[in-house]
Amino acid sequence: MRKKIIAGNWKMNMTPSQAVALCAELKDLVKNDDVDVVYCVPAIDIVPVVNALKGTNVKVGAENMYFEEKGAYTGEISAAMLKDAGVEYVIIGHSERRDYFKEDDALLNKKVKKAIEAGLTPILCCGETLEQREMGITMDWIRMQIKSDLAGVAAADVAKLVIAYEPIWAIGTGKTATTAQAEEVCGGIRACIAEIYDKATADAVRIQYGGSVNAGNAAELFAEKDIDGGLVGGASLKADFGKIVCYNK
Repeated sequence: MRKKIIAGNWKMNMTPSQAVALCAELKDLVKNDDVDVVYCVPAIDIVPVVNALKGTNVKVGAENMYFEEKGAYTGEISAAMLKDAGVEYVIIGHSERRDYFKEDDALLNKKVKKAIEAGLTPILCCGETLEQREMGITMDWIRMQIKSDLAGVAAADVAKLVIAYEPIWAIGTGKTATTAQAEEVCGGIRACIAEIYDKATADAVRIQYGGSVNAGNAAELFAEKDIDGGLVGGASLKADFGKIVCYNK
């Protein structure tokens, strides 16, 4: 059985002092031994959040990283820096990074490899636009993303990472893929991993759904056999995040 993993993606929200206050507010609400809980926070919040979460069940993730170890890359943060600061997970390839900052699959492949090398667990994002869904190329597009982003990554490493399916048309829009739509794509991703690697690797990898996950739809989504949790945006900044984490209570 794959353990559920529910991660909050704070995006560009929360000053360090606000972040510490939110950790205190959520601390008792996100206790669930059946679920791995992660807060993926802005870079400036990482150190205070790591300190605020000591002794809790919550792990810390970063929202981005660069693939070089060090050097003249003003404004970037390396995997080694994140690891040393207490980070365990890192989001790679979020649609906002792909769109706003023009990150392509070749770059994301380098990031995935560097994160694994540094001992971080990538949360690799993939997803289609509304136009791509309406054209009927959702799985073709996502399979291309997965194959490109994981090129040259060993099966043993893929088995330990997390893949987040986020339909771009459902991020921050209030629209949510139906449970059937979400399960279909997450199952398609698992089939793609089995095709590239093997069934054991596909059975091991955890696949999240992201896209307007909330307290009202979490239990139904997470009950599906191929959906192993969620990557949660806006709802992770509220007390309701506790209801998402404790969906099974």
